[in-house]
Amino acid sequence: MNRSDLFDALAEHYPHLTAADAQAAVKILLEAMTESLVAGQRIEIRGFGSFAVHERAARAARNPRTGETVSVPPKRVAHFKPGKALREAVDAAARERP
Repeated sequence: MNRSDLFDALAEHYPHLTAADAQAAVKILLEAMTESLVAGQRIEIRGFGSFAVHERAARAARNPRTGETVSVPPKRVAHFKPGKALREAVDAAARERP
């Protein structure tokens, strides 16, 4: 599913919303989540999961083509941890497939 699929699903589920309203709602939600993660805050959506920012330390890596050692600087990355309900739903769907 991509962003436009999300717009379509929202507009289909709520027929009183126009396509532009559904697009605006998704855009506002994603921007708010992005701003929270940039600020270092944690986002928790009960039944779905949580998003947090993890710090990755600097490290030495190897260029596989040349074998040369390169240094990778420290960075902050977004991390998603699925909630129990999401994990169980995905697992149940996987078990139902042949």
